[in-house]
Amino acid sequence: MVSKVANLALAELGEKNYNWAYNHMPALVKTIEKADKGKPLQGLRLAACLHVTKETSVLVMGLKRLGAEVYLAGANPLSTQDDIAAFLANQEISVYAWRGENEEEYFDCIRTILRANPHIMLDDGADAHVTLHQEDEFKALKPLGGTEETTTGIIRLKALEASGNLRYPIIGVNNAYSKYLFDNRYGTGQSTLDGLLRATSLLMAGKRLVICGYGWVGRGIALRARGLGCKVIVTEVNPLRALEAHLDGFDVMPLNEAAKLGDMFVTATGQYRVIRGEHIENMKDGAILANAGHFDVEIDVNYLEENKESIREVRNYVEEYKLKSGKRIYLVSKGRVVNLVAAEGHPPEVMMMSFSNQLLSVIYIAKNFKELKPNLMDVPKEIDEQVARNALEGFNVKIDELTEEQIAYSKSYK
Repeated sequence: MVSKVANLALAELGEKNYNWAYNHMPALVKTIEKADKGKPLQGLRLAACLHVTKETSVLVMGLKRLGAEVYLAGANPLSTQDDIAAFLANQEISVYAWRGENEEEYFDCIRTILRANPHIMLDDGADAHVTLHQEDEFKALKPLGGTEETTTGIIRLKALEASGNLRYPIIGVNNAYSKYLFDNRYGTGQSTLDGLLRATSLLMAGKRLVICGYGWVGRGIALRARGLGCKVIVTEVNPLRALEAHLDGFDVMPLNEAAKLGDMFVTATGQYRVIRGEHIENMKDGAILANAGHFDVEIDVNYLEENKESIREVRNYVEEYKLKSGKRIYLVSKGRVVNLVAAEGHPPEVMMMSFSNQLLSVIYIAKNFKELKPNLMDVPKEIDEQVARNALEGFNVKIDELTEEQIAYSKSYK
């Protein structure tokens, strides 16, 4: 198999990290084992545009075990773990990913996996799906279906569907209850703060942390930040989420006001130019900016570039922008997703549920593609519940079941 990775000599280290993740993802391992009957993906080519991490390697190896021919590209230029890319390339997976790709290289890797003419596509952020729909080279491709992992990707695919141009069915894995409740909240909540701590090595207790957005990701960050002693401020545009943040005990205010108070800022919205020049100019000298959204568009880095007097790297993944006003602003991970650039992404125990949904959704498409229409659909309820049951089993947690009497009671209107 042909691959393009940073250093194949890192494969041995990658295998160690793969084994560590494998041993801490019991639900995904159980899902793979249960599906490994008759090789349900035999003869299928899969193109996966995912963050190339130790957790992803367990999914990819599982897809291969079930019979698939897998082509893998990274879902972010700075999130690839080079040892994992080398390990997978050594396992006859076609990998096109390395840490530090420029934008042209990043999209070239995506185009390469699309040239395999995949039957099913797995995506994280929708760059592969959108590239397939936009570029003339791929207009003849007709995948059986695809999956999408993130909130940001779902937003893009909803727009694509609304335009009437979506060409194949896509299962929105992000919308599975067993995904967004745990991955977005517990996964991003922990890993974002992990990224901030690794990058800055600063005390969180007593700092005012401004979180832009109170969706599942923002909720998770706020919950974990409060546990570390942060004074959390939330900014929102959705009145229901703002009300929820207020009732959860957080200060809620417009970003222009929060900008004057915050020591650290984290964007978690999936939106464009959330922290802009007018906010930056209101911030304290030494404010720290980080992004937990999928794309590097939530912080206006262009403003920092256009108004800087100087820039220097002060720590790994931390750049100091000295503005013309004399103020210093610290940008973490170049405004890219902080938990995957400055840290290792979500814990394995969280990703086992997201990737179980991915795997079972791929099998569902392989079995049912003839009946599916070209639209964006939710993960079937039976898959969502099976993932939860497998996770409970993996955690060695047992639950009750309804009695026949209770089932009958719930069906009666009397």
